[in-house]
Amino acid sequence: MDASQYKDYVLFMLFIKYISDKYGNSDDFASPVVIPKVAGFKDMVALKGDSDIGNKINIQVIQPLIDANSRLARSDFPDFNDPNKLGEGQAKVERLSNLIAIFQKPELDFSKNRAEHDNILGDAYEYLMRHFASESGKSRASTSSQDVLGDGANNTIASHTILRLASPHMSAYVS
Repeated sequence: MDASQYKDYVLFMLFIKYISDKYGNSDDFASPVVIPKVAGFKDMVALKGDSDIGNKINIQVIQPLIDANSRLARSDFPDFNDPNKLGEGQAKVERLSNLIAIFQKPELDFSKNRAEHDNILGDAYEYLMRHFASESGKSRASTSSQDVLGDGANNTIASHTILRLASPHMSAYVS
């Protein structure tokens, strides 16, 4: 799969990592999203290597987020069990496990950032787009928001919804 096809998965991972790190273990700020105890980034990490990782992300992480937040819908999130995009069997397990591992990197630790009106989500989005654009042979300048967010209106709207819920500063990156 071309790195640019990861866009929906990367945006979801950025969303879950950010809200888990920033709000998961803190009472300092009110989270813009309710994070069920079983639906955080650490729960995705625990699924790495699991033969049913895609289905479990859909059922054990995404669905509890949807159930706990009336502003979220299933159409806001990618299908982590889609064999057409992610492959099947061990290939899918490795692809999703590797994607989760990318978000475990120290550069993407949002827990230490406690500024109420930070733009760390936007900075991380830029970092990831540079990372994925370089893997697909594109420079950041040639990677437009249309390339990043996809051609379909539903994907773009869902991506905007997720990122704007996590940080109001994201509108500059997803418009």
